[in-house]
Amino acid sequence: METISWNDFEKVELRVGTITDVQPFPEARNPAYRVWVDFGPEIGVRKSSAQIADLYAMEELVGRQIVGVVNFPPKQIGPMKSECLITGFYREDGVVLAVPDKPLPDGLKLG
Repeated sequence: METISWNDFEKVELRVGTITDVQPFPEARNPAYRVWVDFGPEIGVRKSSAQIADLYAMEELVGRQIVGVVNFPPKQIGPMKSECLITGFYREDGVVLAVPDKPLPDGLKLG
């Protein structure tokens, strides 16, 4: 494991957002969805590709809060440009979302 400084950690913009829309992403190599997340008025809505289709149905995701990284550069993933990274933990049967355990204002920064 590589050690990082506190200054390195402070550069990562981990924010709470609410999923507003989820669409299939059949072009993805691994089971994934196209996901739109509202990160509040300062950041707005960002889209992402999320490999969470193994454990989550699309209809259960809308309205759910997640934790996302909002300051990575956009990344081309097949035919879409991902604008944020939705965080989660890998396990044998799929990715489990990293989520707050109580409601929070969209855009709130971890720190």
